Amino acid sequence: MHKFGYCRLSTPSMALLMMLASTLQTVPAQAQTRASEFTLSNGMQVVVIPDHRAPVVTHMVWYKVGAADEPKGVSGIAHFLEHLMFKSTEKIAIGEFSKIISRLGGQGNAFTGQDATSYHQRIAKERLGTLMEMEADRMVNLRLTENEVLMERNVIMEERRARIENNPTALLDEQMSATLYRSHPYGIPVIGWGHEMKKLSREDAMRFYKHYYAPNNSILVVAGDVTTEEVKKLAEETYGKIPANPDVNHRERPTEPPYIAARRLEYKDPRAGNASFHRYYVLPSYVTAEPGEAEALDLLFKIVAGGATSRLYKKLVVDEKIAAMCGGDYAGWGLDSGAVSIYAVAADGVDLDDIEAKVDEVLDDVRANGVTAAELERAKKTFLANFIYDSDNQARLARRYGWGLTVGRSVNDIESWPDAISKVTLEDVQKAAARYLDIRRSVTGWLLPEAAQGQGDGGKKVKQPAIHTRS
Repeated sequence: MHKFGYCRLSTPSMALLMMLASTLQTVPAQAQTRASEFTLSNGMQVVVIPDHRAPVVTHMVWYKVGAADEPKGVSGIAHFLEHLMFKSTEKIAIGEFSKIISRLGGQGNAFTGQDATSYHQRIAKERLGTLMEMEADRMVNLRLTENEVLMERNVIMEERRARIENNPTALLDEQMSATLYRSHPYGIPVIGWGHEMKKLSREDAMRFYKHYYAPNNSILVVAGDVTTEEVKKLAEETYGKIPANPDVNHRERPTEPPYIAARRLEYKDPRAGNASFHRYYVLPSYVTAEPGEAEALDLLFKIVAGGATSRLYKKLVVDEKIAAMCGGDYAGWGLDSGAVSIYAVAADGVDLDDIEAKVDEVLDDVRANGVTAAELERAKKTFLANFIYDSDNQARLARRYGWGLTVGRSVNDIESWPDAISKVTLEDVQKAAARYLDIRRSVTGWLLPEAAQGQGDGGKKVKQPAIHTRS
């Protein structure tokens, strides 16, 4: 199932959570404006997040384009172009981009999601100007030869084989996502369908590049030992020289038809191990939900499926002992919608009918009765603690702002999230559960450790991790 890239650290110990009990009152005050922002004359948005604890910076360029923006028939082109961006320009020889950054003492990579593509580096403060020159150069001066494209196409095909086709859970997940979305391109894997990836060409890549890679379709995020004035001067000297592309249009994507029937499928694979149950729901995201609704959904699914204190874990693993593991989460950071995933791996000898019945029992109880005050308080403390920990990590901090801004949220939305979480009530959570835990909004999948009869290449069922990082 597609993920939207919001990262949380692992759940802290309960002792630490108790120490942070006062966080519910103090975090909103701490979440005062930390970032500054400005826009270059060519339309490029710039966000600066000062962090002077060490003389290093995290530099990220976010393009407002992802796999869900691809033309029909060329799935995977956004991710493929991400790979090809590490080839050459007139100033940088093939394969030298990453090597130069390493010689400067830095490190970097890139990733593609459904709604965004990002290139990121961590480097010493004094090298920031050089890095920005390089990144600005490849924003408009990418050169590709036919041979380079063919070689890199082999790389992404191998990536698909390794990450998806050799992973039964990934294969099921890909088919479930395709079933969950009837019209919207979130149902198409970020890495692409294999038969379309085989045909991706230099012309496909350059057409996509020239249309979407422009300063007025990008956001620069710099976190670290810098001031707004320093970043502004460097940005104007590098990115500011690139002309805007007036042909970059607004995203226009198809919408989903009404949800009138639940869907289900199963996939049999001898490599699967124990049988497992999976369910996905389409829900609003932080961008599309009504005020406070996404926060309520986030907390709801932390309580229902997030970790060893969740209701599902207690019911299926601890009390009933019918599952070896289970979990789930709310991925609410999409431009057009969010989604929920729930899974449970059956214990030896347990039928998936029993697993599914117990999952539905937990969900039905939450729909009817909501959650308890203690559960809600614990979930809030966990989220707010993780927000603080993430704020101490320069890369996670830059990513928090970059992803949020790329899908249309504001700096204030991002920084006021702890306050919004702290205001969620029991009534808010129950209302969200009653409204959105609707089986008609879902797809249910069973993964069974049996050989599929007559399975050939055309019978494979497949997943994709929605954020693909260049290897």
